[in-house]
Formats: sequence, C-alpha cells, structure tokens
Amino acid sequence: MPADRGAERAAEPGIPATGAASPAPAASPGGPARARTDVAVVGAGILGVLIAREVLARDPRATVTVLDRDMTGCGATRRSAGLHFPRGANETVRTLAAESQRFYEDLRTARPDLPIHPLGMTVIAPERAEEHLREVHLPEAKLRWTAELPAVVPALPRGHGAWEGDGCQYADVHALTQRLAADLRPAVTFREGVEVTALASGPGGTRLTLTGGASLDADHVVLAPGPWLAAPAWRELVAPLGARVKKIVALHIDVPCAPGDRAVVLHTEDAFLLPLHHRGHWLFSYTCQEWDVDPDTVDPALTAGHLRDARALLTRYAPGLAAHCRSGRVFCDAYGAAGTPVVTPLDPYGRLLFAGAAGGSGYRLAPALAARAADLIPSLPPPASLPSRPSPRKATT
Repeated sequence: MPADRGAERAAEPGIPATGAASPAPAASPGGPARARTDVAVVGAGILGVLIAREVLARDPRATVTVLDRDMTGCGATRRSAGLHFPRGANETVRTLAAESQRFYEDLRTARPDLPIHPLGMTVIAPERAEEHLREVHLPEAKLRWTAELPAVVPALPRGHGAWEGDGCQYADVHALTQRLAADLRPAVTFREGVEVTALASGPGGTRLTLTGGASLDADHVVLAPGPWLAAPAWRELVAPLGARVKKIVALHIDVPCAPGDRAVVLHTEDAFLLPLHHRGHWLFSYTCQEWDVDPDTVDPALTAGHLRDARALLTRYAPGLAAHCRSGRVFCDAYGAAGTPVVTPLDPYGRLLFAGAAGGSGYRLAPALAARAADLIPSLPPPASLPSRPSPRKATT
C-alpha cells in the first residue's frame, strides 16, 4: 500500500490520513513518539510473522510493522511441538489444514534449508472408528490399514487398528519463525520488547499506544496474540469472541528416536507421540483439561498429576516409554468458542482484526489463517496462487 493511496480519505480525529505529514518523532523507550505504518501486526509468533509475509506477498510496497512485548517467536511458538498432520475436526478446519499443507509443501520445496521435517504417520484408533477417521482426514493423508506397528507400540489394545498416512511433518517452530522473520527484516519493521498498552480505532485507522507513551498509527492492525487474550489493551474487544485459554502439556521422553520412527497419533485420546529427530528424543502431547488459565501466571513446571496422567495413557499404548517421562513443557493456547479458529474484525470500521484461537494448532493452520487475515484488508489484492479459494467471511467459525 503506497503512502499516498489513502491521502484523500478523511481520517479519524487525531489520526492523520494515510500520506499526511506526521510531526517529527521524538525519542522514547518504545521508539519514535509517533510513527505510521500501513499494517501493524501485534504478536511475533509463527502466525504474526506469516501474516506480515502474506501482506508483503500481496503488496510488496506495503509498510508493515510487527510488534511483540517479547522477542520474536518467544511466546507459545517457542514451546510448540510443531506437528502437522492432514486432518480437521470440521469442514472449516479441514479447509484451513489443506491450504496450510500446500503452503508448507511449497515452502519446503523452495527452501529445503528450513527446519521442516517430513515424517511418517501411524494413526491408532478403535476399528469401529474407521469411517470417522476417513471423514476427518484429508484425501492427501491416503489413510490405509496396516498390520505393521511402530517400534514403540508393541501391541494394540483390544478392538483397535492402525492406519498409515501421508502428509505428516514437524518443524522446529521457534527456529522456523526466526528464519522467516530474518527473511522479512529488510522490508518489515520488527519492534521487539515493545508492548501495546492501548488501542483506539476509527474510520481512518487505529492508533496503538506503546511502551513509554510512544504511538503508532496504522491503516490496519491485526492482533495475533496467541493465548494472551486478556491483555488490557484488547481484553474487552476480544471477549465477545468467546475464545478461552487452555493449558497445554507435553512430556519429553528420554529415549532416542531412530531415523525411521514415525509420529503416532492416538485418535480417540487426542494425543500423539512425536519423534523429535533434531533434538534426539520423543515428545508426548496429551489433552490436559485445565481451562481459563493465565499465560502470565501458569506454572511452567510439570506437576505430579501431569506425569501420572501421561504415564497412564502411555502405558496403554507404548509401555516401554512410560517410565522415561521425567520432564517436559507446559504452556497455554487459545481455543475458539466452537473449536474453530477465528479471523474477524473487532471494530465497526474493519481497521482492527483478530486472528488466532487455533486450539493448539497454531503452526498447523498458521499459513491459512494468515491468508484469511490478509483477505480482510480490502486494499490488498487477492492471492494469485489461490484463485479458487472461497471469498473470506468476517469470522472463521
């Protein structure tokens, strides 16, 4: 978006029209006292970085600023398991997963140096669930019955079966986010260690008040806060979305993984075993039902209860691994009210947008959510590479 594109548009009082001269900035701990950008992205996790990338892909002349109160990729992104498998609980999520899968396949082809690792996949579920498995998995998964079990699963529980699938991969999401951000830095302004303390939206744009009283005027703002839904600057704006924050627990299993080890998805339990080849050990993620937690105060340490629950589940499927769970990671993620990510305007002017609540699938769905957010910025052209994608809705529900 060139600076003169909106010069003739009336602006909200106190927010200059795009292209209007701004007063000379004064130094401040948060940066210039007043600056302007076409698009501001709040949150420098994998989703925020991909939103910035998507905006520039559609309009290389756009000015984009990414802000984070911490360092890039150091929120929930830093603790993400980074597993992508081609499935979705409902049609919307399946559509998002399919788009994201194409994105990551293209990205890995173009940039084989990035830390994205293809992986085999075995799904374990009751035999009677086969029809449901084929419904929730994408055609790209090519699910097929197998009698060959992963080495870590010596036997199946009674009445269970195993299916192999394609299209699985995992990433070192923190490293990937850093690499993508490094690619963007020549064209994107990253402001790390800068907190947004207030937002004021009007028909001419949105003013962000930053740490130390500095401000930033933006034509459009995309909030991608991960689990930080209750930050004072946007808590009241986000609350009507009905998104909730849940604790995520993943255990590190001190057993080396072999080169051919596959991801093991426990379908009914909504859990998975992931061989982290780049770290040299396994990770076990299971569903923890602790809701409405605060990411700023949640205890990052595993509890005895976490270990007990995880070991009990592992004993049923991979008993040889259960005794080796001694450490892990505890963090949070936001979930949409209907179990579906949300991309929607937060103000009546369409200047302030929200993207997230991906329900533990931030990495898996981030490319498609970034595209949906860009769809809601009317001055951006549609993506040439996805001409058949349906028109965006105000909310992804």
